[in-house]
Amino acid sequence: MHFSDTAYFRSTASVFTLALLALTAPAYGEPSVTAPLVLADATDDGSDTDIIVSARRRDERAQDVPIALSVVGQETLEKTGNYTLGQIQQLVPSIQIFSFNPRNTNINIRGLGSNVALTNDGLENGVGVYIDNVYYGRVGQTQFDLVDLDHVEVLRGPQGTLFGKNTTAGAINISSRVPAFQPEFSGEATIGNHGAYQLRGSLSAPIISDIAAFRLSIAETRRDGFIDDVRTGQKAHDYDNFSVRGQLLVKPATDVQIRLIGDFARQKAHCCIQLPVGVFTSYANGAPVPNNFYDRIARAGYAALPIDPFARKTDADSHFQANMKSYGLSGEFDWDLGGAALTSISAYRWWDWNPANDSDALGLPIFTINQQANRQRQFSQELRIGSTGKRKIDYVIGAYYFWQIVRGYGDNAYGAAAPDWYRPPSSPLPLATWNAALNGFRAQSTSTPETRSYAVFGQSTWHISEALSLTTGLRFTHEAKSGDFRQAQVGGLDISAFAGAQAIRDSFNPVLAYSAGRADNSLSGLVSLAYKIVPDVLVYTSYSRGNKSGGINLSSFPLGVVVPTSVQPERVNSYEVGLKSQFLDRRLTVNAAGFWTDVKDFQSAITTLTNLGTYLQYIQNVGAVRSRGFELDAQAQPNDRISLTASLAYTDNVYRSYRDAPAPVESANLGAATDLTGRQIAGAPKFTYTLAADVAQPLGIDALWIYGHADFAHRSGFFTQVTNSAYSRVPGYGLANARIGLRTDDSRWDLSLWVRNLFDKQYFQTLSPANTGLITGLVGDPRTFGVTLRTKL
Repeated sequence: MHFSDTAYFRSTASVFTLALLALTAPAYGEPSVTAPLVLADATDDGSDTDIIVSARRRDERAQDVPIALSVVGQETLEKTGNYTLGQIQQLVPSIQIFSFNPRNTNINIRGLGSNVALTNDGLENGVGVYIDNVYYGRVGQTQFDLVDLDHVEVLRGPQGTLFGKNTTAGAINISSRVPAFQPEFSGEATIGNHGAYQLRGSLSAPIISDIAAFRLSIAETRRDGFIDDVRTGQKAHDYDNFSVRGQLLVKPATDVQIRLIGDFARQKAHCCIQLPVGVFTSYANGAPVPNNFYDRIARAGYAALPIDPFARKTDADSHFQANMKSYGLSGEFDWDLGGAALTSISAYRWWDWNPANDSDALGLPIFTINQQANRQRQFSQELRIGSTGKRKIDYVIGAYYFWQIVRGYGDNAYGAAAPDWYRPPSSPLPLATWNAALNGFRAQSTSTPETRSYAVFGQSTWHISEALSLTTGLRFTHEAKSGDFRQAQVGGLDISAFAGAQAIRDSFNPVLAYSAGRADNSLSGLVSLAYKIVPDVLVYTSYSRGNKSGGINLSSFPLGVVVPTSVQPERVNSYEVGLKSQFLDRRLTVNAAGFWTDVKDFQSAITTLTNLGTYLQYIQNVGAVRSRGFELDAQAQPNDRISLTASLAYTDNVYRSYRDAPAPVESANLGAATDLTGRQIAGAPKFTYTLAADVAQPLGIDALWIYGHADFAHRSGFFTQVTNSAYSRVPGYGLANARIGLRTDDSRWDLSLWVRNLFDKQYFQTLSPANTGLITGLVGDPRTFGVTLRTKL
């Protein structure tokens, strides 16, 4: 479906607003509202149901856990239509997800976890993502549609005591629905504009009564692209995702449970293209930028498209794609020993990343190939024993092993326009030499970073009294990383007759062969004191020590450029105070947290430019970082038909020490380095907030209900380059989404109309300035809308 009538959208928005106002009248009968940020769910009979989470590796009521966390439940995911991590971040303001493409995705919590840069295979994110208790070693593995979810827990702050890998900034704990011993089926079909459609289905049933059951979940999503490639006639930034997940639950005895899971996901996209946003021709001090973008395209005789990123047009002349597959097997064994439970989780996962890029984003054959493919494999084994029931001292003790290898395959090739594009006008070598060196030149590389991690851990909670409890935890981790990097020059003209041509090639992609490795031992710890003033008001204070293991550099560097082959571990000290409270018979929930985090040897992935204008990527320790701020979550349910939520996060993240940071492009004429001490960390907006409302009303006709949902999420401005270039600062923006629907009182049938980015906000996801003065960016999605039909049997 394709609609472009502005009046249509305005009338739709007006109708939705009137519907919300009408629905807010006092109502009666069966409640049906679930808030977008789940702090308390409502059941079908009107009674409150506690939200149960496993943030401390045992089932607990969320409001009783002295951790800053947010829980997004299944009903909320359905009402908001959110099935990817990138969409879920709109419900939880403390999460920030940046994506240049699926592999080059960064997840931050409270502004920490990773900075905004291209992914380095030798470094891991500080936010751990777990799906059904299995750690996903690369963020790209999490960028598929999430199928048949039960809930998503977002744990803020260091979680290293119980969550095994690199959780210095937080953890995202995702749980899918388990097989049921009563037949269940749910399905939905969605169609929308831009040729979008989505089919999702889940079937569960017993195989042997009370002994074995299965669940099969399938999802397929397709959508046309939002960007027109005027050169090829193709649509860019389309989306094609297929996911399937099968589960087998076996209970051979009353005290034993075995859960086996197999999953496969495949994603294809003509992605990701940076669009021209602007051009600067002068440095910050007024000096002209030599050999700038306009000079270069004039020499090439190239007529660039008008600079208008929200016209959503590109002139890319090389093939581009972002294709990947992910698949895995896991087994969870639970044995109730009577007073304690033994759990074993084994998992093996694969991730195949197959990209193609037109990295110059122009209709000129500068780069014809520029990409890094990955073949990632991982195995993890966790064994733990924890107390069950109500005890004076609750405990969890365990051991964890993780192995990972990321085989990287780099490929770079240069076209006929590269010699004149990269040759400085002051070069003593003639254009003919540059042409021989670069036209048709190709280099390929392999890298093999491998990780082995061993850990033992324990955590206990001493219930000193009914109101007061003390939690302590400790984890010891040994982690070793090693790998090789090889690069060869595999294509190009014969340059034996051109003096200086080999030096040109070596300044882009030299022949390299080296190894790197390191091993680290670390201690993570936790001390938390919680006090219940009254049964529904909890205050707590905590100290956490977190560690993220060191990293290794395995990438190409021009000859003469020296970078460290490894970086030191990142060490985090975090302090937090919090309040969790419910009032008015739990119809009002108010949770708040204040935090202060100091990071030593902050690990940063650096993407900077060489003198020739090519990109140099590596990792290093940049010094000290401080993150401090507060968070507030509130939910009100004034009656059984209305639910209102609001969440606010303020994060003040600065470099406490970063005196030799790479200089931003607008100051590159003054030197290669700058001092970012005291400046805001890239990728960390200071203010984020979300507002949401859910309303429902019975129609009195054949047990039909009408319901509505609306949410709004806002983020203040932030930098998307580690240099904090002024041209990389994304202005703040807010996005609104809405849904209105009809359903039966048993939710067997549900038909809804929805719209995302209701007001068609024009916004950027990233901005990237180059030394030529050209600024490119990834634009956010335009308004999308559609209709969804759901059924549950």
